[in-house]
Amino acid sequence: MPDVPQSWPSCLCHGLISFLGFLLLLVTFPISGWFALKIVPTYERMIVFRLGRIRTPQGPGMVLLLPFIDSFQRVDLRTRAFNVPPCKLASKDGAVLSVGADVQFRIWDPVLSVMTVKDLNTATRMTAQNAMTKALLKRPLREIQMEKLKISDQLLLEINDVTRAWGLEVDRVELAVEAVLQPPQDSPAGPNLDSTLQQLALHFLGGSMNSMAGGAPSPGPDTVEMVSEVEPPAPQVGARSSPKQPLAEGLLTALQPFLSEALVSQVGACYQFNVVLPSGTQSAYFLDLTTGRGRVGHGVPDGIPDVVVEMAEADLRALLCRELRPLGAYMSGRLKVKGDLAMAMKLEAVLRALK
Repeated sequence: MPDVPQSWPSCLCHGLISFLGFLLLLVTFPISGWFALKIVPTYERMIVFRLGRIRTPQGPGMVLLLPFIDSFQRVDLRTRAFNVPPCKLASKDGAVLSVGADVQFRIWDPVLSVMTVKDLNTATRMTAQNAMTKALLKRPLREIQMEKLKISDQLLLEINDVTRAWGLEVDRVELAVEAVLQPPQDSPAGPNLDSTLQQLALHFLGGSMNSMAGGAPSPGPDTVEMVSEVEPPAPQVGARSSPKQPLAEGLLTALQPFLSEALVSQVGACYQFNVVLPSGTQSAYFLDLTTGRGRVGHGVPDGIPDVVVEMAEADLRALLCRELRPLGAYMSGRLKVKGDLAMAMKLEAVLRALK
């Protein structure tokens, strides 16, 4: 940034005072050398103001400052990073989500970084947050979750359009969606948001799903009995024989062969599943993966479960038939999860064992 041209009286005074400063430095040398000589490392530049006027960036190496008339400011050229704290934003389709970002930047012009912005870190942080807010307001929730990398690249360009005039360049922006606080108003759950609970239920009642799809039943008396209860061509069964046995038998049949000490050591959690029957009563099942080879059965576990899942039988059937999305059921209160969420995520290990 060039200085404004000086008038000849100003140039004369500037030269005279600078000469007196050099003279004072020589007279008091080597004592003045302790205060006038500064070491600038390779990753820094020193911006010197002589009588208030900026000079060419100094460094790396040794820099000589004139006493009383020179002031300086160090500028670090290394890559730095900061995070935009998670904030609540509303997407285009009305969803409320908590979103943050990680930003890496570096200074490419030390003079501009000193002359244009007083607090460079705060200004860059606010610019990143404003750009993130504007970008997400124009997109629906599904697009935000599926195209985070594309949105991050767009944020990088938008932020650089502003910060390049400050002598700063952003190298990387990583968008982080912390949580979905409210589903979209027009679409409570996107098709890409299948949760761990849905996968677990599909494995538990795999035989039941095959029966409803018209597939051949697996061998075994329990499976044959379950198929006959839900098969549409059998009118005499009706709604009288649909209570809890198919769910219980499907749960036990699907899980029992896969329990092992390795799975117990990997998961180390106890789960309870409460299914509300049409009559209003609850049917409870447990999966205990805390000791031995693990246990699964009807009823509640011996100890306090780490995670409790509660849903109606009709909602469970709708979930398995893909008529109801897991997130929509959870956000509307039709599917309830209580307990340690970290333990709930360990259900992924159970699903991998069932494959």
